[in-house]
Amino acid sequence: MTFAASRRLPIPADFAPPPSARLRRAWDEADRAALPSRLGHLRARLAESGVDAYFGLRREEIRYLTGVNLGEGEEKMAGNSGRFLVSGDTVVVLADSRYTLQARHEAPDARLEAVTNDLPAHWAALCAAIGARRVAVPAADISHALWGELAAAAPDVELVPAGAWVDEHRAVKEPAEVERIAAACAVADRALATLLPDIHPGLTEAALAWRLETLMREGGAEALAFDVAALAGPQAALPHGSPGERRVRAGQVLLFDFGAQVAGYRSDMTRTLFVGEPRPRDLAVYELVARAQAASIAYLEASLEAGTAPNGRAADAAARDVISAAGHGEHFGHGTGHGIGLATHEVPSLSRVASEAPLPSPTVFSVEPGVYLDGRMGVRIEDLVLLDIAARRAERLTRFPRDVLVVG
Repeated sequence: MTFAASRRLPIPADFAPPPSARLRRAWDEADRAALPSRLGHLRARLAESGVDAYFGLRREEIRYLTGVNLGEGEEKMAGNSGRFLVSGDTVVVLADSRYTLQARHEAPDARLEAVTNDLPAHWAALCAAIGARRVAVPAADISHALWGELAAAAPDVELVPAGAWVDEHRAVKEPAEVERIAAACAVADRALATLLPDIHPGLTEAALAWRLETLMREGGAEALAFDVAALAGPQAALPHGSPGERRVRAGQVLLFDFGAQVAGYRSDMTRTLFVGEPRPRDLAVYELVARAQAASIAYLEASLEAGTAPNGRAADAAARDVISAAGHGEHFGHGTGHGIGLATHEVPSLSRVASEAPLPSPTVFSVEPGVYLDGRMGVRIEDLVLLDIAARRAERLTRFPRDVLVVG
């Protein structure tokens, strides 16, 4: 597989427009319609585990199971507001005076409880009101201190450590969830296409990152999926580097890692561009990474064609083997991909330690191999892929081309 520089740069019109207000309302309605099924799945898990209720603390679970929408990081200042209890027949949402009106609007079928920063003082009464003697709590989401306070506040209520029960269910995406991820991809695609003609030597990484952020926000994103990375030359060898006041120079690679958020759902893409004529060494690395990504997606497609369910460990190996065979195995340290949705990083995982069990379906995950040469340059190419095993479908939701693109 050999790549030549594309003769035509992508333009914004190549990609889908921002979602309409009508479509956004339809997504809201789809979420409300899905709540009984989502809660039903959790309640079945409670029954199987012999527990009476589930206590949720994380913002993604709060939105997914109650409808209450806290902004990114807002849970750190919301106190106990938004946290919730689900029993066999009741959903209780905690909300202090700052969040009462919001919770009443977004979770109209839930029972609201006015709890500020004194959750332990209310814990025994909350559990008694829903008849809960055994409460499952996701162990990864609660501090040791709060666990101890709740246990001491209601000695007759057993706290049962729960695994990623809700995360595992969220990995299976509903059609309206896939639509929102695809819309977020299109926002990011258009933003980068708009930026391309403005890239030239002398601009700083920080200026490019800010411009790309602005274009996403003006182009339909309600927020960023994460902070924009714009990394030039040697800085591109940092998989999670931050843009600085370094100026882009001709002959360098320029790596962008960024994503938009649309109606709560995120995108995540990486493109490595060439500022001026590509150096043969840099072009060879780019072609290698492109082959590795293609190999991973080809594995998914071949599995579907054969009627077998692909798994995350083998999808990672397909990309990693290509890079290792070229002598760059030690320059690819991270996993090949991760799930995405209400959070930027979710299950499933595509990595060396991923499960060999079949990937969930339908689901969406990134495929993002990279090669990073310390002090010289780095290349990563990242697309989001929809996997639908029943439909035998592995589709890129990221539409931005993967050709060699020369800018500046």
